[in-house]
Amino acid sequence: MKYLIDSYAWIEYFMGTKAGEKAKPIIESSEEKITPTICLAEVYAKTLKLESLELAEKQRAFIKEKSALAPLDELIALESAKVQTKMKKEIKGWGLADSIVYATALLKKAEIVTGDEHFKNLKNVCFIK
Repeated sequence: MKYLIDSYAWIEYFMGTKAGEKAKPIIESSEEKITPTICLAEVYAKTLKLESLELAEKQRAFIKEKSALAPLDELIALESAKVQTKMKKEIKGWGLADSIVYATALLKKAEIVTGDEHFKNLKNVCFIK
């Protein structure tokens, strides 16, 4: 199985919450995991805002150790635009970052690990909330 670890899952994992405990076996497994660079940016920004640069750097290194980073390339950007056009009509509050995450998972054939409500009823989602 291949997993895409969303920002939500990483943040909950680092905070040690109940949702983070549900993500822990996947994050710490030997299964293939990917993290979109947009998720790395979200986690890093939140940690900088609430904690410190030192902790943000430790978390960045851990994310890179446990998963492969998936950059926003042209193919993902175009698929994200298609996802955005469709989902914006169907899910209230759906954002471009959500589209990038979902498009990345579709193209990489990965299951999304998240607790983000926007993804709750979508296919290929391991909902941890």
